[in-house]
Amino acid sequence: MHTVAVLALDQVIPFDLATPIEAFARTRLPDGRPGYQVRVCAERPEVDAGSFRLRAPWGLDGLADADTVIVPGTADPAAPLPPAVHDALNAAAANGTRIASICTGTFALAAAGLLDGLRATTHWIAADALAAAHPAIEVDPDVLYVDNGQLLTSAGAAAGLDLCLHLIRRDYGSAVAADAARLSVMPLEREGGQAQFIVQPYPSTPRGSALEPLLGWLQDNLGRDLALAEIAARAGMSTRTLIRRFREQTGTTPLQWLHRARVRQAQHLLETTTHSVERIGTQVGFGSPTAFRDRFKRTTGVSPQTYRRTFR
Repeated sequence: MHTVAVLALDQVIPFDLATPIEAFARTRLPDGRPGYQVRVCAERPEVDAGSFRLRAPWGLDGLADADTVIVPGTADPAAPLPPAVHDALNAAAANGTRIASICTGTFALAAAGLLDGLRATTHWIAADALAAAHPAIEVDPDVLYVDNGQLLTSAGAAAGLDLCLHLIRRDYGSAVAADAARLSVMPLEREGGQAQFIVQPYPSTPRGSALEPLLGWLQDNLGRDLALAEIAARAGMSTRTLIRRFREQTGTTPLQWLHRARVRQAQHLLETTTHSVERIGTQVGFGSPTAFRDRFKRTTGVSPQTYRRTFR
């Protein structure tokens, strides 16, 4: 039987801890046998889980002969990784054990040096911090999980379940994984990635900057067909100067800023109105429904219809 060791670090997020326990413990093979033995391991017998404390039946030695190690996220991902945990994770990796993280559990794998040179993900809200702390990792904040073979990482919260179902499918095939998904009331594969859950921000601009009035005007006129020359004339600049100032003060170009602002407004309308997708595309300034759908999916990872079903 495949053994899964779930590593509970101090300040473990209970949701992340429970996800692999439930997903793997409920998995059944076609003949009714359990597919996994699940053990909860920790450095010390008692673990701080925020609103409660839990007692782990296994110590770090429970990782040594496990087939898979899962590291759930913690409330403080920047907390130093205990040396004993660092050594246990590296020993497991050296033995060929499959190691996966959920949410901010990626920080533990990163601190153990296991993800250097690899692509990885984490909860989108922590992605910038992961990239800054570990520049040797290629951080992808848009996906639900990343499978590097022996090492896997997933995004936040429910993405941990996507990862677990993916591992079950790797171990026992699609039929067993589909049964596990039905028990979890989850699709075996979700459309799109983490990008659909990120509220598209407008590029920050310091208050009092020369572009602040122009950005306000652009926001009020998203539905118009705005050419770069008209925007430059509104700002009283040449197009070359406008592009340079935009890059200096927003980190992007005028047209890229417009695209992001239009998608953000479209998200709001999809969430709060019953307007057709075609009407919303026109309202936010896209020249055709096809252009709107293409830009929206490129930005969020899903179609406007899928976004509306998810968030309205």
